[in-house]
Amino acid sequence: MLRLISILKTQILYPMINLYGAQIERISIHKVGNKNKSESLFISAAPHHLNDETTGLLKEYFFKPFREKEESYYQLSHEADLSFNPLYEIAQSVFSEPAGVHEASAKIAKHLYDQSNHPHIKSGELYVAYISGILLDNVKTDAIGIFKSELKQDFIQFEEQQDALEILVQQGININKLDKGCLLFNTQAEEGYKILSVDSNRYDTKYWLEQFLGVAVLTDNNFYTKNYLKFCQNFAKDVVLPAEDKQQEVLFMNRAVNHFAKNNAFEETNFMNEVIDNPALIPEFKHYKVEKGPKYSIEDVSNFDIANKAVSQARKSIKNVIQLDTNIQIKMDFINPESADKFVEKGWDEEKGMYYYLVYFNKEQKGPTN
Repeated sequence: MLRLISILKTQILYPMINLYGAQIERISIHKVGNKNKSESLFISAAPHHLNDETTGLLKEYFFKPFREKEESYYQLSHEADLSFNPLYEIAQSVFSEPAGVHEASAKIAKHLYDQSNHPHIKSGELYVAYISGILLDNVKTDAIGIFKSELKQDFIQFEEQQDALEILVQQGININKLDKGCLLFNTQAEEGYKILSVDSNRYDTKYWLEQFLGVAVLTDNNFYTKNYLKFCQNFAKDVVLPAEDKQQEVLFMNRAVNHFAKNNAFEETNFMNEVIDNPALIPEFKHYKVEKGPKYSIEDVSNFDIANKAVSQARKSIKNVIQLDTNIQIKMDFINPESADKFVEKGWDEEKGMYYYLVYFNKEQKGPTN
């Protein structure tokens, strides 16, 4: 029953992005060099005219990374006032008049060029697109897409010449890997819009996120759900494991994840009472939150609505395996954690001088083999 509840909540309640119906309405392409190296900025005089073939290729190239990426949202920001963020004014003008996206794209290219002043930043093609038909939080919305291709790869072409095929080595873009990109959605405008960003090249992430986009993490329910579970994971490793054992560390995380999965809203006192079996660890949990909470931006957070996709993602990433030094693994079940508590016992064998796990069962079940 718990598995069914979790699935239904994920499908119905959790805000998510759906790009399958998205359409590129307009697109402009420019080339942005490295200003520090005195490379040039090339601005196209007019928008690029797409055909069916290039539209299909570019949609896959632009959208695929966002379908595969964990949803962590940002918003435009500025230390003085949001209005001083260059992209904020540009976004406002585009959403009020989408036909002006080409002129806006030239401003975006110039802004990116001004920020490309570190020798490690690579030149590349900049694509600015106006995109319609995106489903965000089950609501259809438009977005401004800003994408950059940087890394070039060698590929081989062949040319027929009389009685032989000549090999031509050329360079091009790998359309299976977008280097940088963001989707700026036409929602939550007063707070700086809602933004998703991807960056395949980690060496210059600060330049893309902070200097060019000027974004801050959007502290929404998805953020709090994800970070609170990360906090719990580290509490289990740093406190539960040394105080008890690996089995209890795994069981604690089982209970924590399932508490999030079966509830719509998080309330910290209820969480502690339900998840922390050992009452002696409750003061430890509170102290750990005071000490480590700022790292996860949850120090003052004790209530929030649970984002269920974040719970599903956490379930996949949290290890539920007890790895023994005898090359044996015991895998716990996140869906039915009470089974691990009820049917697995740990003990000490005096004769062998070793710990052991005793596992109770009625019969072996057939399952997939690796």
